[in-house]
Amino acid sequence: MATKADYLKVPVEQIDIKTVDVRPLIDSMGRAAFQARNLARAAHIFDQMLRDPQCTVILTLAGSLFGAGLRKVVYDMVTHHMVDAIVSTGAPIVDQDFYEGLGFRHYQGTPFVDDAELRDLHIDRIYDHYMDEDHLDEVDGTIAKIANTLDPRPYSSREFIRAMGEYLLKHGKNPESVVQACAEQDVPIFVPAFSDCSAGFGLVFHQWNAKGPTVSIDSVKDFRELTKLKIDARETGILMISGGVPKNFVQDTVVAATYLGYDSPMHKYAVQLTVADERDGGLSGSTLKEARSWGKIDLANEQMVFGEATINMPLVVGYAWHSGAWKGRTGKRLARTLDGK
Repeated sequence: MATKADYLKVPVEQIDIKTVDVRPLIDSMGRAAFQARNLARAAHIFDQMLRDPQCTVILTLAGSLFGAGLRKVVYDMVTHHMVDAIVSTGAPIVDQDFYEGLGFRHYQGTPFVDDAELRDLHIDRIYDHYMDEDHLDEVDGTIAKIANTLDPRPYSSREFIRAMGEYLLKHGKNPESVVQACAEQDVPIFVPAFSDCSAGFGLVFHQWNAKGPTVSIDSVKDFRELTKLKIDARETGILMISGGVPKNFVQDTVVAATYLGYDSPMHKYAVQLTVADERDGGLSGSTLKEARSWGKIDLANEQMVFGEATINMPLVVGYAWHSGAWKGRTGKRLARTLDGK
């Protein structure tokens, strides 16, 4: 029987958009057809977001993105002021970024493997890459440890993730952690379904063993805080990687702001990279054109691109990075506004 070391040998390497100038390729794709042309238009729209001095840029993430090699792409976006706020599912932020921030790695693997053997070895498989479940248990324990240090009250996920970033600033082992960089740059990260990842196990452990009041996560506070960002920013652009809860959460801020009595404009720019199908009525594949009927997206500058994120995201973000539009932006430090500073 193979050992754990036999499986966990070759780490997943992070994609570095700075190494290759993809602009000539993207411009060439723009003169082609099908998804090539759509991808080029998406890259141009994202570049336009960054050149718009009034635009607040929001990034949404869903799926096993960072473990698959996209963590450094988002890290570069944060450190080069290409994103002002992030809304994500729990996996990229906790199970992947915080996990690697503590010094652990994801490893290349294969879907053609005996999963029962992996289970016996405490190896978790995410399609074609692996992670060490024993290390993931340490993530759970660290989340509980952080909760134990906080005042017992309801927190937005943003507030708790900020505490995670501050923990990494003191104890982290990977300087290219997105959670840590966002804490340094005051970029808010929202995870609306925060318990649906390793954070949930840690918080359950915290509450189960508490002798008194406990820390909890207030998802309504998440929605209120992000709605406040939309009201204050007015002009917004969204880069959506996959779909799910983060996609809908951000789009709904327009409706929430209107419901609260504010004349909040629809999102001015919107790009979505997805493999989901719109025909089953699922959220991840619902088109941006459809969102216009809900009053969420302005259709003047929107583009859907149907393709897998590890291919398309580095191209779209790489185009904008090499165009240099980010050089004219400064960090908005929106977390400070939400903290009342």
